[in-house]
Amino acid sequence: MFVSVLIYAPLMLPTALLPFPLRYRLISQWARLQAFLLRILCRLDYRVEGLEHLPPGAAIILSKHQSAWETILFQQIFPAQTWVLKRELMWIPLFGWALALMRPIAIDRGAGRKAIEQVIEQGRERLQSGIWVVVFPEGTRVAPGARKRYGIGGAVLAAETGYPVVPVAHNAGSFWLRRGFLKKPGTVRVVIGPAIDPRGKKAEEIIKKAEEWIENRMVELESGSQRN
Repeated sequence: MFVSVLIYAPLMLPTALLPFPLRYRLISQWARLQAFLLRILCRLDYRVEGLEHLPPGAAIILSKHQSAWETILFQQIFPAQTWVLKRELMWIPLFGWALALMRPIAIDRGAGRKAIEQVIEQGRERLQSGIWVVVFPEGTRVAPGARKRYGIGGAVLAAETGYPVVPVAHNAGSFWLRRGFLKKPGTVRVVIGPAIDPRGKKAEEIIKKAEEWIENRMVELESGSQRN
């Protein structure tokens, strides 16, 4: 993965001159390569359940965040997307520069209300352009079996824009450890829940519904990982 970044990122920098849809297709081929390498070298594959729940247009994904796996493989599972992420990632040489071409919403996590306003403003623009927005509401990677308080930014974006929320649970952290180097062989399960219609709902209600669905599914997914 590290070697491919050193090669691929510089090659993608000139795509800044291209329209976003073409630029995204080219850059996201790196994620396709990582999926192939994980399957061949680490014997780590994945299975997706609930694709029938995906809405026809752009949406906001609220997902569990356990490892780097989902930041890469979601590009293979969901339509063209961008992410709400910490701005420090943009400062990483080569990787951060290529990441910037994917139009992320790079926030200062200590900015409070200003960060939420940025998510609403830039998220609305991305959604109206047909780009899905991925939000990890816990804000950081969380080890299997643990949980953090869900941030409300993604739910506020949904309430303000009317775009649906797609809750996603997965057990990638059981195979790609949060701070581990080695990967465990197996099959990551990704479960997509029914879309939440934000119309007529407050942000607090939206995030509560998403959190309840995600965490209930996580109990099942992680108990299955332990049995395997």
